Amino acid sequence: MTHNDELTTEQSVSEPTPAEVVERMEPVSADNLRSAIEAILMITDAPISIMNIATALETPVTEIRDAINSLVADYDGADGSTPRGFELREVGGGWRIYVRADFDWAVKSFVANENPTKLSQAALETLAVIAYKQPISRGQIASIRAVNVDSVVRTLHSRGLITELYTDSESGAIHYGTAPLLLEVLGINSLDELPLISPYLPDANSNFDAV
Repeated sequence: MTHNDELTTEQSVSEPTPAEVVERMEPVSADNLRSAIEAILMITDAPISIMNIATALETPVTEIRDAINSLVADYDGADGSTPRGFELREVGGGWRIYVRADFDWAVKSFVANENPTKLSQAALETLAVIAYKQPISRGQIASIRAVNVDSVVRTLHSRGLITELYTDSESGAIHYGTAPLLLEVLGINSLDELPLISPYLPDANSNFDAV
C-alpha cells in the first residue's frame, strides 16, 4: 500500500459521507419539531408537501401535519396575539411561507426605497423570457437560458417586475408573469405593445452557435 493509499483509507474512515451523517441524526423531538419544519420552509422556493417534510425529518406524517397546523395558528395569532407579517399557506398540495397580504404595503415600500440599481444582463434576459413566454415556471426559464435562474427570479420578484400567477397542482411549480409595474417602466399599456421577437430570432438555415 502506498502513502497515498493510506491517506485515502484514513480519509474514508474519518470523514463520514452525507448519508452516514443523516443516519446518525438524532430523532427530532416534539420540542424542536416546529423549529425543524420552519428551517426547511425557510430554504424552499416552492411549496413542499407534508410527505417530503416527514421523510426528511423521519417523523410520522400525522405529527408533521399537527405541527404545521400549530404553526399556522401561531402565525395567524389564534391565541389573541398580533398575527405575524408572514403566513403559512397550503398551495398546490404543499406548504410555503408567504408575506401576509395585510403587509404587502410594507414590502412594496421597502422595494421602492431600495437603491435603484440597474438590472444585470442576466436579469434583463430572464425578464424578456418571462414577458414573452408567460406563464412560465422557474424550471422552464432555466431550460431556455441554460443557466440557474433562482437568484435572478428572486431579484425580479423583489423589484415588483414579475409576479406569481399560479402554482401547478401536480408539480407544485410556481408560474410567473410580468407585473403591472413593468408596463409602467416600459411606458406601454399592455403586453400586446411589446415588439415582435421573431425578427431577432436566427433563421432556420443559419448557424445558431454564431448568433
